[in-house]
Amino acid sequence: MLKEAIRINKQQLLAEKFGYAEFRPGQETIIDKILNHENVLGIMPTGGGKSVCYQLPSLMLDGLTLVISPLISLMKDQVDQLNEMGIPATYINSTLTQEETNQRFRQVGQGEIKLLYVAPERLASFDFQEMLRYVDLSLLAVDEAHCISQWGHDFRPSYLKVAETIQQFDQKPPIVALTATATPQVAQDICHRLGIPAENEVTTGFARENLSFQVAKNQKDVYLLEYLRLNKDQSGIIYASTRKEVDRLYHLLQHQQIKVGRYHAGLSEAERSSNQEDFLFDRLQVIVATNAFGMGINKSNVRFVIHAQMPGNIESYYQEAGRAGRDGLPSEAILLYGAQDIQIQQFFIEQSESDITYRQSEHVKLQEMNQYAHTQMCLQRYILRYFGEKDPQDCGQCSNCLDEREVVDITVETQKVLSCVKRMNQRFGKSLVAKVLMGSSDQKVKQWRFEQLPTYGLMKGWTQKDLVGLIDYLTAEGYLTPSEGQFPTLSISEKGIQVLLGQATVSRKQNIVKQIVADDALFEKLRTLRLEIAQEQQLPPYIIFSDQTLKELAEKQPQSTLEFLEIKGVGQNKLEKYGAAFLALLKHEK
Repeated sequence: MLKEAIRINKQQLLAEKFGYAEFRPGQETIIDKILNHENVLGIMPTGGGKSVCYQLPSLMLDGLTLVISPLISLMKDQVDQLNEMGIPATYINSTLTQEETNQRFRQVGQGEIKLLYVAPERLASFDFQEMLRYVDLSLLAVDEAHCISQWGHDFRPSYLKVAETIQQFDQKPPIVALTATATPQVAQDICHRLGIPAENEVTTGFARENLSFQVAKNQKDVYLLEYLRLNKDQSGIIYASTRKEVDRLYHLLQHQQIKVGRYHAGLSEAERSSNQEDFLFDRLQVIVATNAFGMGINKSNVRFVIHAQMPGNIESYYQEAGRAGRDGLPSEAILLYGAQDIQIQQFFIEQSESDITYRQSEHVKLQEMNQYAHTQMCLQRYILRYFGEKDPQDCGQCSNCLDEREVVDITVETQKVLSCVKRMNQRFGKSLVAKVLMGSSDQKVKQWRFEQLPTYGLMKGWTQKDLVGLIDYLTAEGYLTPSEGQFPTLSISEKGIQVLLGQATVSRKQNIVKQIVADDALFEKLRTLRLEIAQEQQLPPYIIFSDQTLKELAEKQPQSTLEFLEIKGVGQNKLEKYGAAFLALLKHEK
């Protein structure tokens, strides 16, 4: 009877305070464990309703719920929402004056507050711990719990001390730890540090069915501007790795009359707060932010998240991408990939003050992120597999699932690459392997006498960029295994050995390069259109587009402006001038 009463009470609170008719997957299980005074870990995707897991039971328990959160910007957002719902909540952090802090201490001491949000640094302070001795502490919630693990993507030493501090408390309230991004190793570490039984790990799955993932690799700025033009009524976040790049993109978009703000640690607190508020209230269409700083945006109608530079690991990427579509409506997560992004992340890792073991772990994560950009597997499936899900299904809506290019047998090319790696004694990285295969006269090739290898110049018709791309693909698909560290060397996996022995084949989606002859019907139509435009503008036809560009247009037959930009020889200017006419012809021919 009591259990039934509790269940009805939960349902009533969920409807009356939070406006939901039903619990989302995992929420009720976590809440029940809290009410049973058990420690519990909840792993739920961004937008999966983690906050309700501690906010609702806080209303059913007599004392104070203490929420430890690393994101100052998110604290205010959540407290404002709770107060709006009639739930007494507040926060104490470095943005407050001493007088404001003292006033909130008094409110807590007098039992006027149900939820108190604090940063981990505050938890460790003597004054704060003394205050807690005189407060009935009924629940302790650790938000963004991956920060507590040295294997987590956003590990913070101050968070590591949280576990030690909690153990010293006189009171022993139940602990609920919550995160959106935890690999099996991180989850195990969190449970160990916070005393959570293994059977009390509640994982609802990482899939975000309303998100479509894309990777784009050419002409970042042009792609970005065209994407924003096509989605000018939608709200989005653009992440970059450095303050300098945030500022550059901000000015680029501002110049294009896009309603844009920026957010990074180099700005004043006033400017950051103003920009964030303008974005939350839809006065800005786009905000450009550093992914390292972390925005803590709790805005439900973000339709797209674009990473203008590759982040350092899949955990960060998935958490930031997950800020799109929190309302459950279709949204997009796009990675604009550039090979130079790896060097930026490598620099960040090496500049960190962490020990060598941690840095090596971060380099391995960076390799996984790079492989994500090169795999032809379903992008969501790749991510879910990374987080330990068994046999995830293809999403059917990412750029890889929708890739209509033909599947080409590249077994022979793969055998050449693997043979070269083997003959180089599996002791070198992808750049040198590519140079040997293309027959480069690079000093390092000569130093190691690799020009004497039978694989030297075996793929001399290839560019180094295309060869490195092929090697990255073979690594992403598991035919090659990179070592740990900043400069990984390549070795052949068991899967690769099967290919070398002729016991397995390798395929890859790519554009078939056809020999376009003069009487090719589509090529001729494109030439005719080019001639008409050239005559109107009194220009030589090759100024409009080269024959090579027309050949590629005939081969790939792009159907949208973003696909049109993928063609060599097409930039923003030519897209604006000639894109509509050529796309109209290509759509008619499709």
